[in-house]
Amino acid sequence: MPYHKRKIKQELKNNGALLNCAKQFGLVGNPTRMKICWLLCRHQELPVTEIAELLDVSVSVVSHSLCELRKNQLVRSRRNYKQVFYSLTNADFNGVLKKSLAHI
Repeated sequence: MPYHKRKIKQELKNNGALLNCAKQFGLVGNPTRMKICWLLCRHQELPVTEIAELLDVSVSVVSHSLCELRKNQLVRSRRNYKQVFYSLTNADFNGVLKKSLAHI
């Protein structure tokens, strides 16, 4: 195999950014998580209860989805007394997401 093809194959195997991006795309492939991301693209910060109300799903469904997004550093949380507010992080992936969802 020519050197440049071996080098490219090695880069693909070792590129954590590609793997991370694929994982993030998989996360937002879930309709509920995509809707949450869309809401957070449109509104700087929202509480869990309001997200649940807007999506017409339970708070537990939203909390679970937000937990997955937070584990992968796509959202961050802020507690204000009993309420927890969520917003998108400054992750590169969220920049792509915001551009993709801007015209919706």
